[in-house]
Amino acid sequence: MKNSPVSKNVFALISFAVLLSSCGGGKYAATNKIYKSQARAYAKIIEATPPLNQGSETIPANQQAWVGSVNFGLRKPNFVILHHTAQKSTEQTINTFILARTQVSAHYIIGRDGKVIQMVNDYLRSHHAGAGKWGNDTDLNSSSIGIELDNTGSEPYPDAQINSLLEVLAALKKKHNIPVANFIGHSDMAPGRKQDPNMFPWKTLAEKGFGYWYDAILITPPDTFDTKAALRIIGYDVSNLPAAITAFKRHFIQTDISPALTPYDKQVLFSLYRKYL
Repeated sequence: MKNSPVSKNVFALISFAVLLSSCGGGKYAATNKIYKSQARAYAKIIEATPPLNQGSETIPANQQAWVGSVNFGLRKPNFVILHHTAQKSTEQTINTFILARTQVSAHYIIGRDGKVIQMVNDYLRSHHAGAGKWGNDTDLNSSSIGIELDNTGSEPYPDAQINSLLEVLAALKKKHNIPVANFIGHSDMAPGRKQDPNMFPWKTLAEKGFGYWYDAILITPPDTFDTKAALRIIGYDVSNLPAAITAFKRHFIQTDISPALTPYDKQVLFSLYRKYL
């Protein structure tokens, strides 16, 4: 990956973020210092042998033993979740993410101009997804990388921004071996609670291998087609079926996000459902 054109472009885009994190001065020096301090604190927790406060309370202390295995590694993200910032600028979003009281963050922010800012190491848990579910995963913060796109939610996504996003996704997919199906939106895993990224060009991403899209030629599903089961198989939480339908349509239909499936919607769903089998 180090010598690939894609990765070179990605690293060029985030080079100024690396510079900020490595220098002692600059506008964000204070928060960069806090980041490093928190990272060191987590490193101490990982280095502790035996692990602190991880022994089972049901086992007497004199019967507990620690033997370090040589077979382990860092936790790896399995999903990428896309968001729009719903703010006015990249700088405003950065300032939101460096305030402790907001309790929100993301691994990457991509500006309208295509600049990429990394704010959290890929291997750390960012606070970007919140409550939600995708498939059987109920803690997406722990299993995903969050990418925020500088966008109010009611405007087009500039080409420069999408081009940078595609490069970042290509690098992340290769680095972490993320499955095609696991590139989703915030609204997909939190139906009824979130609407981002709104009006997003998901088809463009799917054509590059980041998520699925429906076939150009659609067929009518059989009368026995269970739409609720199909939504669940794709990954949607169907405990609130109207919300799940709206989230599905926000991603794949976009021109109509009413909480009911039309005959055309069912054809789209059937096409996608077969890709997840």
